[in-house]
Amino acid sequence: MTEPQLPDDRRPAYGLGRVLILVYGIFALSATARSAVQLIRDAAAAPVAYSLSALSAAVYILATVALAHNGRRMRRVAWVAVVVELVGVLGVGALSLLRPELFPDETVWSQFGRGYFFVPLVLPVLGMVWLWRSSPKRIDRLAEGSRRR
Repeated sequence: MTEPQLPDDRRPAYGLGRVLILVYGIFALSATARSAVQLIRDAAAAPVAYSLSALSAAVYILATVALAHNGRRMRRVAWVAVVVELVGVLGVGALSLLRPELFPDETVWSQFGRGYFFVPLVLPVLGMVWLWRSSPKRIDRLAEGSRRR
């Protein structure tokens, strides 16, 4: 049997959560613009790098939207997005150092986000911390524990 679905009337993110969502939104816009220019202008020059730029843009857009919503499903989507983002920045960062010929032009994730002051490396970690700290289940457990005392 499944549990009845209760309406989710929690507020969307606030405080530091909104700042995090703003930063994700900025990265979504900048990564999308950068990858679009790269792919339109000269896709053949670095197809791997520019395709990975487009992938990072899609991940940032998904993470921004998912983090902005506070529903149960969107929290799961946000978790997937930030984990994919972390794996992407670590994988692309390592690949860009091991095979620099694939990255003649910088991307958001190349060299672990060096062109963006390593924010792409830190951002998914902050996203995971925020998702964990703002977890409704975790907050309910903490509140239950304090009520029992």
